[in-house]
Amino acid sequence: MNWLAHLWSERRDALLLAAAALALAATFLNPGLTLGRPLFDEVVVLDITQSMNVTDRVLDGKPVSRLAFAKHALRQSLLDLPCGSRVGWGVFTEYRSFLLLAPIEVCGNLNELRATLDHIDVQMAWAGNSEVSKAIHSGLGIAGALPEKPALIFITDGQEAPPLNPKYRPHFDDKPGEIPGLIVGVGDPSKSSPIPKTDPMGRPLGFWKADEVLQTDPRSRGRGASVGNEQLVDDAGAAAPAPALGATPGREHLSSLREPYLRLLADERGLGFHRLESAEGLSEALRARALARTVSARADGRVALAVLALGLLLWTEGAGTFVAMMVTGLAIRRRR
Repeated sequence: MNWLAHLWSERRDALLLAAAALALAATFLNPGLTLGRPLFDEVVVLDITQSMNVTDRVLDGKPVSRLAFAKHALRQSLLDLPCGSRVGWGVFTEYRSFLLLAPIEVCGNLNELRATLDHIDVQMAWAGNSEVSKAIHSGLGIAGALPEKPALIFITDGQEAPPLNPKYRPHFDDKPGEIPGLIVGVGDPSKSSPIPKTDPMGRPLGFWKADEVLQTDPRSRGRGASVGNEQLVDDAGAAAPAPALGATPGREHLSSLREPYLRLLADERGLGFHRLESAEGLSEALRARALARTVSARADGRVALAVLALGLLLWTEGAGTFVAMMVTGLAIRRRR
């Protein structure tokens, strides 16, 4: 071992330069290593029904609508998704979801994703109803029909309009967990607020009143008979409300986050649930392990070899002296 120590002490710089040359030469072989890394492929469906215009969220100290708050959080969350991940946009109104933009890679298309998101608003709605359960089913169908079968991110306040009756609740043949996803609830869960009313051009017309909104499921009224307001007997008991479904008969013109109902829908379909409180929280939820896909990616070894070669060169006596002189010169200038 003494001869190795002697060789190192006598020929250190030459050995370091030789090792640096070998490292640089190896870069021409384009070495690399295949590693698995988590990426995300997601379709985000935004509720654009009128209750999403309720201003019960706060952003920068000012009240904003649920939809504006959700869009702000999504805009920020795009920056945290790893490059190679893909995001697409969809909207929901009436009883179905509609795909606006199929998933595209986030880093190379960040401006396009943000520009498209900015133009999503409640004026795009084509009907006034808000049948959340049916729209989630529709969203899962959209995700399942896309080639990569992305995860579904469904953002809503959970208000069914008209409200659901448990006796006539829709049932679907979705296989829980077949399509991964997340239901994101937005809104104040403890306080009900009036729903803004607008004309087709988006101009405000005040708020919806109790007599302008269906307070119960139409089937709960029973089918009309041939005599006056007589109800058919087989509809008796249909009007019993279901608190778990978020129904609030007599107060359906007011809106709050229907979290228990959304959690129920998430559990039934094998989806996760997240209450939207901040952009940071949503970003973390969108990067949950349950939504990730492990993708094989090749790590370029040339950068590591080049850094190694640079380090070996700096280790030599001449380069070390040069670096020391540079550091000393910078320190003297700073003192002046």
